[in-house]
Amino acid sequence: MSTTSQKHRDFVKEPIGDKAVTALPGIGDVVGGRLEKEGFDKAYMVLGQFLVLRKDPEKFSDWLKKTRGVDKVRARSCTKCLMEWCDANM
Repeated sequence: MSTTSQKHRDFVKEPIGDKAVTALPGIGDVVGGRLEKEGFDKAYMVLGQFLVLRKDPEKFSDWLKKTRGVDKVRARSCTKCLMEWCDANM
């Protein structure tokens, strides 16, 4: 059985609003800093990229891993969270 972090559960149950990119599970200060330098300073901007990639988990995880330096586990965590957030809020 797969469990989720408290950060994940909190993110999914609340509106995305103006949350920082580091509010996303799997995105810590280091990767968050990289994303901010590329203009992805808010969680809704990363959500936008997820939607541009048609909510395709593989493409989004690859985007995080290849171009942002996120490892496989953290990419999966962020992807799963955004998928669940979309299911709950869209």
